[in-house]
Amino acid sequence: MIGCVAEPLIAPEELADVLGEVILLDVRWQLGRTDGREQFLAGHVPGAAFVDLEADLADSTGDGTHGRHPLPVPDRFAAAMRRCGVRRDSPVVVYDDASGAAATRAWWLLRDHGHPDVRLLDGGWSWWNRESRPVETGEDRNAEAGQFEADQGHLPVLDPFEAAVLATSGALIDARAPERFRGESEPVDPVAGHIPGAVNVPVAQNLEPPSSRRAGRFKSRDALAQVYAVVGVLEGADAVGAYCGSGVTATQDLFALHLLGVDAALFPGSWSAWVSDPTRPVAVGD
Repeated sequence: MIGCVAEPLIAPEELADVLGEVILLDVRWQLGRTDGREQFLAGHVPGAAFVDLEADLADSTGDGTHGRHPLPVPDRFAAAMRRCGVRRDSPVVVYDDASGAAATRAWWLLRDHGHPDVRLLDGGWSWWNRESRPVETGEDRNAEAGQFEADQGHLPVLDPFEAAVLATSGALIDARAPERFRGESEPVDPVAGHIPGAVNVPVAQNLEPPSSRRAGRFKSRDALAQVYAVVGVLEGADAVGAYCGSGVTATQDLFALHLLGVDAALFPGSWSAWVSDPTRPVAVGD
């Protein structure tokens, strides 16, 4: 039986022991790809329901001032969670095939709506597939709708002004790849660079490297503490926030910080919202 104290990470072998006792959400999504549902239909953890990040975990972009993936309208998000069988009195486990960079968006949103027990499958779909664990194909089989109402606002968020202030008064983390942070490359948004004063912790630094036998799994808490200490996040920063390109992958940095006991704020609009106003300053380099 899964315990009462919510450990944010759950290992594949631990999940295998509690199938049927948790609500499973498959959040397979990667920027530039639209085949998440097809991947789900081809194989998923038994009992999982597919969550469409674009439709269920984000709102329409509108005029761009809220970024490429604005937070979803609360009632629509809650309806999607009910469709997937989510209940507040049942633990939820989320996973993807992108080292948690998509699934942590669902983790963050559920917690922001007050769900008390949301966990991330460490290593995601790739690690579940090891050691011949069971796989289900086709549509999800959730027969009973969940009971989940909108209750947004349990976690801190930043608007552009607050993000700019935090970058100089606390610690504002940019979760994008180093070359995007430095402004050397920008494959998605119209302007390259970063918010002045931000520090760079690419999401890959939260994970064991490809050379490790645990490649793609989260680093130990001690190792994560070293990652964030390098940029001064755990040493004297009164407040911490994070952003990325559009507010999705930054939640993986927030998850890593949560493992360290730090509940940092999310700038949901992120870089795509920041550069929607040409009067906002842009920094390049380290």
